[in-house]
Amino acid sequence: MKVISYNLNKHKAFGELDALIESTGADILCLQEAVSESLPDEIAGLQLVEATARNRLGLAVYLRRNTFAALEVRSLALKKSLHDRVLKPAEERMLAVRLRDIDHGREFIVASFHAAPLTALNSLRRKQIAAALEELSGLGDNLPILMVGDYNYPVFKENLSQKVREAGYELSLSDARTYTRYKFFKGHYDFATSVGFDIDTITTLPQGLSDHLPILVTAAPKAVPTE
Repeated sequence: MKVISYNLNKHKAFGELDALIESTGADILCLQEAVSESLPDEIAGLQLVEATARNRLGLAVYLRRNTFAALEVRSLALKKSLHDRVLKPAEERMLAVRLRDIDHGREFIVASFHAAPLTALNSLRRKQIAAALEELSGLGDNLPILMVGDYNYPVFKENLSQKVREAGYELSLSDARTYTRYKFFKGHYDFATSVGFDIDTITTLPQGLSDHLPILVTAAPKAVPTE
């Protein structure tokens, strides 16, 4: 399957989504910094599963309904940074969907994630990531999990990778940097965290109106061993 993750930068890049989906053949779309009430029910053949309701800038997940069935949806409010408490951009920072592959019957979980901004400490973002992964594991026993989004983690990613591995997951970066706004903070911000998935490629797509570049994750749930 193909999954796009895109931070729309306060919804500025929304108009690019039709072309992105059509050019990549994406099956699932995970958004951050979307204005939820402005989101349509369908974008280029992908149906809206859910969008967060308590955020000024929200999360959303779209999927191809003739390929996947949405079984359960869960959103999560994570520990707040000072930025969150003052400006209140996001109450819910993780939106997850438990899916079933209609043709193959396999279930798995996909989530859109948006960590606290750069004004927060990396330690807070690590706590947010750990809490999100713990919540995802509660959506189903031993199901494959793929969490994509804006991790806001430009430096010391090796430390984050180690923490993620200790929790039983793998952290994967795309083939090129995904953030370009600030000279001293350019780099990889948009990641994929997974367990039970074979990650084929993670490609950084061309930049549009957002300060983030979208990423395209090509992956598949790992085959279940047969007796």
